[in-house]
Amino acid sequence: MAVKKVYTICGMCTGRCPAMAEVEYGRIVNLSGNPHVAAMGNILCPRGLAGKALVEDRHRPRKPMIRQGARGEGKWRFVDWDEALDVVADRLKATIAHHGPRTLALSDRGGPFRDLHRALLRGIGTPNYCNHDASCARNVQHAALSLTGLGRKDVAYDFRHARHVVLQFRNIFESINVPEVTDLLAAMQEGCKLTVIDIRVNISSTKADNFFMVRPGSDYAFNLAVIHELIHQRLYDAPYVERYFKDFDQLERFIQPYSPEWAAAETGVDPERLRAFVRQLAEAAPAVIWHPGWMTARYRTSFYVCRSIYIINALLGTYGAKGGLPLVNKPGDVGRKGLKKFMDLYPAPEEKRADGVGWRYPHFEKGPGLAHLLFKAMETDDPYPVKAYIAYRHDPLMGFPDPDRLKKIFDRLDLLVSVTFSWSDTAWYSDVVLPLSPYLERESIIATKNALQPYFFLRQRAVDPRYDTLADWQIIGGLAKRLGLPELDYERIEDIWRFQLDGTGVTPEDFEATGMVQLAPAAMYRDRDALKFKTPSGKIEIINERLENIGIASLPPYASPPRPPEGTFRLTFGRTAFHTQGHTVTNPVLCELMSHNCLWINAGAARKLGIAEGDMVTVSQNGQSGTICAKVTDGIHPEAVFMCHGFGRRLRVGVQGKVPGLADNRFMKNGMDIWDPAGGAVAYQEHFVTVSKALFMEDPQAG
Repeated sequence: MAVKKVYTICGMCTGRCPAMAEVEYGRIVNLSGNPHVAAMGNILCPRGLAGKALVEDRHRPRKPMIRQGARGEGKWRFVDWDEALDVVADRLKATIAHHGPRTLALSDRGGPFRDLHRALLRGIGTPNYCNHDASCARNVQHAALSLTGLGRKDVAYDFRHARHVVLQFRNIFESINVPEVTDLLAAMQEGCKLTVIDIRVNISSTKADNFFMVRPGSDYAFNLAVIHELIHQRLYDAPYVERYFKDFDQLERFIQPYSPEWAAAETGVDPERLRAFVRQLAEAAPAVIWHPGWMTARYRTSFYVCRSIYIINALLGTYGAKGGLPLVNKPGDVGRKGLKKFMDLYPAPEEKRADGVGWRYPHFEKGPGLAHLLFKAMETDDPYPVKAYIAYRHDPLMGFPDPDRLKKIFDRLDLLVSVTFSWSDTAWYSDVVLPLSPYLERESIIATKNALQPYFFLRQRAVDPRYDTLADWQIIGGLAKRLGLPELDYERIEDIWRFQLDGTGVTPEDFEATGMVQLAPAAMYRDRDALKFKTPSGKIEIINERLENIGIASLPPYASPPRPPEGTFRLTFGRTAFHTQGHTVTNPVLCELMSHNCLWINAGAARKLGIAEGDMVTVSQNGQSGTICAKVTDGIHPEAVFMCHGFGRRLRVGVQGKVPGLADNRFMKNGMDIWDPAGGAVAYQEHFVTVSKALFMEDPQAG
C-alpha cells in the first residue's frame, strides 16, 4: 500500500504551522512540515513531532461523559453522543428559558477556525464569546489599534528581509512558530542582528547580538529611553514622521526627561550600551522588526510597553517597509472574494456583553472580549446572570489566576461543558465532557491567512478517530440541530467547505495538492509612500482621543514598579520549546524531554537562602505552598523567580492526572482583579512569593 500524504494544520500549539502527515495502513508513520510552504522546510518543532503520541494516548477522553458526583470529584457516567448532546441542549434550553439567551457564554483558544461555533452563539442570541486573549495578547491588539487603527494581525513580520529584530515580550526560539523561526535564522545568516530584552537568559537571548537583562516591570522605562535617544539624536525617519505622524510635537515634549541615564537607575542597563543599540536600529531602518509581543499579560503597564514598541517601529519607518511591518493583504486587496461566513447567517446580538467590553469599557475591542471580566460577571451577576458556560478547547482553571476562586465562581453555574481532546483542570471540573478528536483525527472548516501573499487553507483528517470522539464541526452541528439552528448542521465536511467557498472561484478539490490555495501569484508589498492608517486623521496618532476622553493617558509618565517586599521575589513564568503550557504536559514523548518544571532563582539570592542547584524548595504565598526543584543561575534578575507554565496538575485520571512540578497560577491570590486598565489583559507578574529550602527531600518527578 502506498503511503498517503495528508496536508493538515498542526494543533499542538497556537502557531498552527502547515504540516503533512504520511499515513500507511490507517496509521501515521511520519509527521513533517508542509513541503509546499517554503518557510516550513519540512520542519516541525518538538511539539509538532509529538502529534502522533497525542493520537495514540489511551488516557485522553475517549467517550462523552456526564458528571455523577460533585464537581471535581471525578465520578462520571459514560454515554453515547446522542444522550450527551441531548443533555447539553436540554439544560441550555432550560437556562435560556429562565435567564434569556445572554445567559450562555463560550470561550476558546482563538485562532482561524472559529466561524462555526461563533455562529452558534449568534444564532442562540448571546453576545458572550471570549477567547483566551485576556491571558495573552489583548494588550498588543489594543496598543496597535490605539496608535494606527490597525490590529496586530494587520501587519506582517517580514523576518526574512529584516536587518535587525528585537524581541522583548516574545521568545521566538521557545514559543515557536516554525516559518518565523526559519525566516529569522535565514536573515541572521545574512547579517540581520538580534536583540533580546528580558528578565532572564532565555534561549532566544543565547542567539542574540545584544542581550539586555532588565529589572522586572521596567520595560516601559527602557523603551522610553530608546524613544528619547531616537528623537534627541535625530535618528528617526524624519520624512516618514512628517508624512504620517500626528502629535509628534507632544511626543517630543513628553520624552525629554527619559534619557538613557535616567533609565539606567530603573532598568540596570548601561546608558552607552543602550545608545549603541539605538544607533544599530537607525542604521538598519526601516528593515527593523521590534516585535510587539505575544504573551503580554504581564504588568499593569504592559499596554504602554506594547504601545511604545509600536511608536519605536513607527519612528524608524517600519510600517509598510520590506523587512519591517508591511501591511498584510486580504482577499479583496488582491482582487479575490473572501470566504462566506456562517456568522453572517444571523444578526449580531443587541444585548450588552457581560464583560462590559464595548459599553462599560468603550476603549476595548468587542471581538474576543475579556474572559476574566466575564468570570467576574459570573461571580456577581453584574450586569446580569451568566449561568451556562462552554469551555471550548480552553482551560481557564490552568490559564487564569487563583483557580480556587474560579472554581467557586463555576459553582454558581447551572451548566459547565468542556469540549476537549485532552484532560484538563477545567474538563475535570465540568458537568459534561464532549471529547474532541485530536487534530490529526479531524477536519476543519476553511480559513483565510491574510498575509503578503494571502491564501485559503484547511485541516484535513489524516486518520479515523480511534475512540468515540468527534470533530468540532460535528459537535457544533449536533448542538445546533437540537437548539433549532439546522442551518449549522451538516452531514459532510465537504458541504461545509462548499458553503464557505461559494462565489470564490475555488473548489474543495483545489486543496488536495498542497492543502492550501494561494490567492495572489506572489508576495505583494503596499506602496510605503501611500499608506492609509485607520485612525480619524488617517495618520499614526500619538494622542488617542478615545483613551483621553475616558481619562486614560496616551503618554503616561513613568511610574517605578514596586520592588519585592523583603524576603520575597516577583513570580514570573513563560514557555519552553518542549511544551505548550498545560496542553502537552501529559504527552509521553514530550514528557521524556521535560517531565517537570523547576524554579529559576538568582545564584546570589539562592546563596543567601542556603539553596543549591537541584535542592527542593518551598514556594509560598497567601496560604498556598508547594515544593519544586531549584535551578540556581546567574541568568535571571535577582528580584525574580521563574517557572515554566502548565505543570503541577493534580487530577485522579490515569497518567494524565498527576503532572510533577508547580502551577504558577496557584500563587496569584485575587489575580483576576489585577489587570491592565488601558489594555485589558490580566497582569500575571504582579505577584510576590517567598522561597525557602524545603525541610525534606522530594523527587521532583514524583510531583
